[in-house]
Amino acid sequence: MSDPLTFDPINEAARQWRKHWGAATAPPMAAVTSIMRAHQIVMARLDEVLRPHDLRFPRYEALMLLYYSRTGSLPLGKMGVRLQVHPTSVTSLIDRLEKTGYVTRGAHPTDRRTTLATITDEGRSVAEQATHELNAIKFGTLPLTRKQLAGLTETLRAVRLDASDYHAG
Repeated sequence: MSDPLTFDPINEAARQWRKHWGAATAPPMAAVTSIMRAHQIVMARLDEVLRPHDLRFPRYEALMLLYYSRTGSLPLGKMGVRLQVHPTSVTSLIDRLEKTGYVTRGAHPTDRRTTLATITDEGRSVAEQATHELNAIKFGTLPLTRKQLAGLTETLRAVRLDASDYHAG
């Protein structure tokens, strides 16, 4: 990693944005740019912890979905819906988890059209170990406080609701 900048590039971008596009347009641009940069930072922190387990965060999410399922198995289609990803992405995630021995793939016992992913004992063990490690680094969210994290979650919920990410009930 290179040395940190001696200025905040997002503040500089906002200054330039205000100058060229008007004061009202700078806050949304700065907020989105901040979200995107924070995403990069957090994902790098998570991947650093997950790398020794031969995981990246999307595979970890899929593994945890199976870990929390009642039977340790879920249809690939249902996984895609719950992970909010395209079916092709689920297939790719399961392919990779299967290669590591964390998941097996098999036919559904009553629906021949459905493929099930099932977490293995090794997958369950890795999921638990990785989760302990992620919890230890607060999922890469340091230095945010619990109150800041709750506020951030609530703030971003408005964007998710507006995008019909889910239906509030």
